[in-house]
Amino acid sequence: MKRLFIVFALVCVAALIARVETPVQGQGQGQGSGDSSEIKAGVGAVPPEITLDLAGKNRSLVYEGSYYVNGISDCVGCHNGPEGDPANPIPLEDRYLAGGQDFGPVFTRNLTPDSTGNPAGLTFPEFLAVIRVGRDFKNLPPAVGDPDTLIIMPWPAYRHGTDRFIKAIYEYLRSIPCLPGGPAPDSATRCE
Repeated sequence: MKRLFIVFALVCVAALIARVETPVQGQGQGQGSGDSSEIKAGVGAVPPEITLDLAGKNRSLVYEGSYYVNGISDCVGCHNGPEGDPANPIPLEDRYLAGGQDFGPVFTRNLTPDSTGNPAGLTFPEFLAVIRVGRDFKNLPPAVGDPDTLIIMPWPAYRHGTDRFIKAIYEYLRSIPCLPGGPAPDSATRCE
């Protein structure tokens, strides 16, 4: 009887440890948890004007990335291209995440995939460095402070996201259409 009690106690302790270490559904909002609610929200967050290329991509990551890009991280707030003249606005599909918003001495970067399929022309390790430490691989003017560090991008707020959070954003950006735009010199020919 004593052995049965010890086995039962060990099973209970093991179950308690497993429960504590297992994330609860809905936890990790914004932390790249892969929660199905984030993925479902991301499906609805894709603008209807945008057609995604899902071939060869992880759909869960794409839609989770949509949730972050179009929702809680608000990448579209800065990286959508200018709306143009109110009397003759530029359609969203012609400026979606194409950069070019004026922030004084700098312009937001084009996040759409280039002709090689890399968002903003960056490999995943480069993109990871942008998000984690604000590394500027383009070294575009103006040279303010450290020329290798982005001065407007709020990378300090995003650097604490999980690897899945960053992979999801990258995978979503891989799936959107390439658009010309953003800072020169390669803005006009980036999709060729």
